[in-house]
Amino acid sequence: MKEQIFKLHSEFAPSGDQPAAIEGLVNGVNWGLREQTLLGVTGSGKTFTMASVIEKLNRPTLVLAHNKTLAAQLCSEFREFFPNNAVEYFISYYDYYQPEAYIAHTDTYIEKDSSINDEIERLRHSATSSLFERRDVIVVSSVSCLYGLGDPIDYKSMVISLRVGNEYPLDDVLRKLAEIRYERNDIDFSRNKFRLRGDTLEIYPAYWSGRAIRVEFFGDEIDAIGSFDPITQRRLENVGKIVLSPAAEINFSSEDRRTVCAYLRESAEKSRPEEKEKRVFIRSLLERIEAGMDFAKDLFLPLIYRFSTLLDYMPDQIVFLYGQTEGKAALEICEKILEEELKSLGFEVLPFTEACDVYIIN
Repeated sequence: MKEQIFKLHSEFAPSGDQPAAIEGLVNGVNWGLREQTLLGVTGSGKTFTMASVIEKLNRPTLVLAHNKTLAAQLCSEFREFFPNNAVEYFISYYDYYQPEAYIAHTDTYIEKDSSINDEIERLRHSATSSLFERRDVIVVSSVSCLYGLGDPIDYKSMVISLRVGNEYPLDDVLRKLAEIRYERNDIDFSRNKFRLRGDTLEIYPAYWSGRAIRVEFFGDEIDAIGSFDPITQRRLENVGKIVLSPAAEINFSSEDRRTVCAYLRESAEKSRPEEKEKRVFIRSLLERIEAGMDFAKDLFLPLIYRFSTLLDYMPDQIVFLYGQTEGKAALEICEKILEEELKSLGFEVLPFTEACDVYIIN
């Protein structure tokens, strides 16, 4: 018998038309229906109905909202219904984004400028990490889930697993932390950073808040692993094992960067004389990449990997929920923008994934 991974907590039981709606939706899934629609006026308990469906289906779920505010509201409600399960929040982490641009008639180049919300970035890391560690996951997302991420196979291969009693050369652990984009800083200890004090390694995971990991070595053997408060240094709990996910969603190796540079140089050579704007853009990108600086990696993912989205990180047989009018329109707009971006760079556009059942809430 399949283990029950979702447990709904509520003071109330389904009433009125809800029991029939829940039974109908669950039966529709079991019968293999690809799309179903739940109709209801505001305040009729659609979220509670879908929470009940999630519990009965017992499958990982992606909930798509058409804006960040609604996504936050739904995430809060689902966390109340499922306090013992992983309810994650996945939206764009940009507070502000100004893409690179060139104004031809004034010969003006405008550099890319952006502001990333640190807390939202942490929540995104928490979502991708949870999807690899457990099945009882509900991800509430905006259309950001359709934009490019690194290949999930490569992401999983970069995960570091440390267990008490096992031997790990300390130098190898430090090198692997640097490879998955953790930064060594013995003074400013914050998210995505680690520090070494004698035989004690302290790591602040990218997806944690208010606690960090302390790994105590005896030679090359791990003597103890525990979480602690990075401000008070007070130990919180001892654990036997810790799994560390990469500190960046997209990780490019040196070989990957060379592949991107070769593609950009070829594009510049093939550009027509009147395409000055394109050449300026390519030169600026090449300078950033060759200097080891950050750049718009998501635009070049198809050069390195097959195109991946958050849906590729989800386990098999997920349930996909979204609001009919706004959610469907947002999906279509997002896919069109994404298609135009990829086509402008000369990439083949792959079809949107169909590896999920779709249930529409109206």
